Amino acid sequence: MDKRKRQRFRIPAMAIGGVTALWLVLLLRPPTPRQIQNPTYETAQNSPLVMTGGDPYVRAFMRMISASEANDPRPYSVIYGGTHAENLHRHPEQCIRIVNGPNINNCSTAAGRYQMINTTWTKMAKKYHPGPDCALFVFQCGYSFEAQYQDAVVHAWLSDERAWRMNIPQLLKDGQLEQVRRRLSSTWTSLGYGIENNTMTPKLAGIYQQLLAEELKRKN
Repeated sequence: MDKRKRQRFRIPAMAIGGVTALWLVLLLRPPTPRQIQNPTYETAQNSPLVMTGGDPYVRAFMRMISASEANDPRPYSVIYGGTHAENLHRHPEQCIRIVNGPNINNCSTAAGRYQMINTTWTKMAKKYHPGPDCALFVFQCGYSFEAQYQDAVVHAWLSDERAWRMNIPQLLKDGQLEQVRRRLSSTWTSLGYGIENNTMTPKLAGIYQQLLAEELKRKN
């Protein structure tokens, strides 16, 4: 085989090697953090709560929270960073490294529709979880992280005047959305008065009004 023929065979091999290397880089690249994704209102709009009943104002506010915190087609299983939990028998408790923002290089266990970290979930589940599993544990209960329980715990938490030192359902009925957002921004930091606003934050007031109309219509 002469030199020109050998060169013709080398070029495709080099091209294949380059494509393979690029594919491996893309495959092994860490998931894009949730804060720098570009969520859209359609995701929030098409994600009704799993729970039935409850205050329509609180339900709309819960959906608004998930519009900025977990705007994903599968919000109940999403883990910080954009991956999903394989099951929701318990809080996933996966500590994912934070790659940008004020908490860079720390890690977050935030998960589910309301992006609750594991310690907050355990604390609130002890107070509000409607179906704790105490039979399998001697010293503590287990708390399912299934969708209906995420909703139930957060709805009960937001409805507890003592927890927030304010009557959130009544304030929402009175049109005091911004007061509630400001009070809760230390818990959900993308609500507009926290430290991690994202592309959805400026849209939340309008999103809430549209979701509230849906929830009031559903109730009637």
